[in-house]
Amino acid sequence: MKIQMVDLKSQYEKIKEEVNAGIQECIDNTAFINGPAVKEFQQEFEKYLNVKHVISCANGTDALQIAMMALDLKPGDEVICPAFTYVATAEVMGLLGLKPIMVDVDENTFNIAPEGLENYITPKTKAIVPVHLYGQSAEMKKILDFAEKHNLFVIEDNAQAIGSDYTFPDGTSRKTGTIGHIGCTSFFPSKNLGCYGDGGALMTNDDDLAAKIRMIANHGQQKKYYHKVLGCNSRLDTIQAAVLKVKLKQLDQYSASRNQMAAYYDENLKEIPEIQVPERAKNATHVFHQYTLKVKNGKRDALQQYLAAKDIPSMIYYPLPLYRQEAFEQYVEEGFSLPVTEKLCSEVISLPVHTEFNQQISDYIISEIKNFFKTNN
Repeated sequence: MKIQMVDLKSQYEKIKEEVNAGIQECIDNTAFINGPAVKEFQQEFEKYLNVKHVISCANGTDALQIAMMALDLKPGDEVICPAFTYVATAEVMGLLGLKPIMVDVDENTFNIAPEGLENYITPKTKAIVPVHLYGQSAEMKKILDFAEKHNLFVIEDNAQAIGSDYTFPDGTSRKTGTIGHIGCTSFFPSKNLGCYGDGGALMTNDDDLAAKIRMIANHGQQKKYYHKVLGCNSRLDTIQAAVLKVKLKQLDQYSASRNQMAAYYDENLKEIPEIQVPERAKNATHVFHQYTLKVKNGKRDALQQYLAAKDIPSMIYYPLPLYRQEAFEQYVEEGFSLPVTEKLCSEVISLPVHTEFNQQISDYIISEIKNFFKTNN
């Protein structure tokens, strides 16, 4: 059996009839843009997340850009974000003329570290973008307190953590993506809730923001051919919404299966001295978009090469800090460096994690990892 990072084929086989019926309905009624399935999915997703508004769009990157446009961020404004994340988080800032202020992350949870954020505040700081990396919430209480103190907007990048819960010190909990002013997510096929193409969404509990987001995503118009602001054209196709309606019903089960596979990895890999298995925050649930190990003693790259030779896929998310990417040179001073981010870029490796737990595959991956460390000590 060919091992995939995410086994979308096996996932599809279990929901095939319902998915095919939903797609066929879209074809039959020819409502390919803004058809009934789009509104239905948004309403069902609102209920699942317990949020007032879900506004779908074309992809997760668009969601981030639209969020910043809706908050009236202006060229020259500064936005704090982690340096250890996917490029889209900061890319949209550059496209809008904003300045990404890249900060370090926690070495165990991989999420933005609230400690030290005060050092990055200037009169130009207008927003902060916590990324819920790999499927686990950032420390939102501390981030919200920091944002309130400095009058900042909070935009959650929730592309990797749909379905995760964050619990506040008072015992109340909320889904990630619904905690800040605006949450953004992606429905890229490999995401925990993924469609069969591109797709994304924004979430908010603010009625005025929701209206503005809808307007911006629709060419800046509330009424057809009457454009109040400069917007963009960012829509979720009806066929993709039909797929997402089916998969949303399975999302909690998908998360449970990912956790089962993650726990199996943990149990069988935790005794290897050169490996640190993922840490679970006590106040957040983990949905394991990625199962990410830290490999010590400079053996990460050799391990990846070994696994590839055994037909075991793995990925390094991410091999280079944002501030060392050529595209962001203009935003940082020469020699700028963040110690935890630098360390993680040399240590992290993500293993396959599936919505359909397969012990045979897991055992094979685990045995080969053990063999590597046994022969490389």
